[in-house]
Amino acid sequence: MADVLVVAELADGQIRKTTLSAITMAKAAAAVLGGGFDILVIGGPGAKAAAAGATAFGAGKVLVAEDAGLTDYVAERYAPTVADVGKGYGLICATASSYGKDLIPRVAGRLEAAFAGDCAGVSDAGGKIAYKRPMFAGNAFGTCTLNTAIQTATARQSEFEPAAESGGASPISDVTATAPSGAAERVEFVSLEQVKSERPELGEASTVVSGGRALKEEFFKVLEPLVDVLGSALGASRAACDAGYAPGDYQVGQTGKIVAPDLYFAIGISGAIQHVAGMKSSKTIVAINKDPDAPIFQIADYGLVADLFQAVPELVEALKAKKAAG
Repeated sequence: MADVLVVAELADGQIRKTTLSAITMAKAAAAVLGGGFDILVIGGPGAKAAAAGATAFGAGKVLVAEDAGLTDYVAERYAPTVADVGKGYGLICATASSYGKDLIPRVAGRLEAAFAGDCAGVSDAGGKIAYKRPMFAGNAFGTCTLNTAIQTATARQSEFEPAAESGGASPISDVTATAPSGAAERVEFVSLEQVKSERPELGEASTVVSGGRALKEEFFKVLEPLVDVLGSALGASRAACDAGYAPGDYQVGQTGKIVAPDLYFAIGISGAIQHVAGMKSSKTIVAINKDPDAPIFQIADYGLVADLFQAVPELVEALKAKKAAG
């Protein structure tokens, strides 16, 4: 019998929605291990206030490591605390966001623990956790088990439903932050260059509109009116990003962000397997492409073979008219 520790991710003084996918994974893993799960909130001043947002999901307790030295995220400064707190757990996990992908492997290294990254599911393999992981750009899945006493893993956000509040309130306990040592002690935070937008964050949005290289320099001119009328996030294919039509942090796909919104628009995107790997878990997929043989139509729920430069403005006008009519 062992418990699971979820490492929460903070942003702007709050628990990020991405953490809820890791909680779902933790509940499934805890059922296999015969234990429960706790949540660790780690950060600078304000972390304890943010921890209140993690108390409603059924955790045994919410642990808070609040320290001025943790104000700005640097993996070398966070990993010692997570590792020390995690020594008493059977599994330490987080969501496979940039944060989780950076932090959890470092924790694994400190604990000499086995690591399973980007997991799409967990199941019971004779009392051991079997981790389901995507391979070949998501076209196949394999399962693995880990043999160390402490295990570490990250959960693919698109494969785990966000945990729902379960009622009640988990108790909050303080834990002491562990100072880094050796080479890690010399690592310091310099600056963070972050793109700020009033639109929803790409990985957390319920609706995403993504464009491909076919939009060329008209990328924002064509897509932004649709994004605004839908209140959606804006994404792009790698080809569009590589061509300079969209910033790199807009990229959806195997080497970009993995998304699973309720509604996904693929506009001028052919449907290369690398892009599909990042969005195929979307609940409803709408594709607009002038090529009737584009691979994207094979996974789309709704497909329109049309010139996107004509179809998208017409769609925007139709949506505006519908909104105006109530």
